[in-house]
Amino acid sequence: MFIELHLAVFEGSAWANMFYLDHEKVTWLEKVIRPILVYAVLVFFLRLFGKRELAQLNPVDLVVLLSLSNTVQNAIIGDDTSLSGGLVGATALLGINWAMAHLKFRSNAAESFLEGSPRTLIENGKLDEKAIKRELLTKEDLDVIAHAEGFSGVEDVDKCVLDPNGTFLVEGKDNIDDNKFKKDVLKKLEDLTNQISELKEKL
Repeated sequence: MFIELHLAVFEGSAWANMFYLDHEKVTWLEKVIRPILVYAVLVFFLRLFGKRELAQLNPVDLVVLLSLSNTVQNAIIGDDTSLSGGLVGATALLGINWAMAHLKFRSNAAESFLEGSPRTLIENGKLDEKAIKRELLTKEDLDVIAHAEGFSGVEDVDKCVLDPNGTFLVEGKDNIDDNKFKKDVLKKLEDLTNQISELKEKL
């Protein structure tokens, strides 16, 4: 077994197959174009279908993202699994991402076009039904968002904005914020009291 492993490591064909790109199956140009096209299509579809997939509000959204990455894998690598081909594809993917980041940095219009703009879902405690419907959000989804920020439900939220990256900016109503602040302070005081009691017992 050791001899077979030794031969496999030092045999020239093993290393050649790792770095060799079979031009009958795929070309260098194809290895560059494939990830760029997949990148562009994914950006377009994520822009088209909204931001809720990025927010991952429920297991279905997470499954979609995981399945999406697995689905486009073959489209990116093509009929080639060599190390050199993978490195070329990764370089092309990072290159196009750097170019898009540079474009967004230089132009606010390009950033708005590629990523979209923030969408206000709740303003002054009132739900924007049109905006919520456009993002395909349900009352349960809004409750999940409110719970994540420490509120009892959407009725406690004064303002909610969905950013292009899928994160939510949530502000509670004044009286709710005051109650939440008091609860946080009381909780911290209780924890501090418990810690002091434990230290006294140890001493």
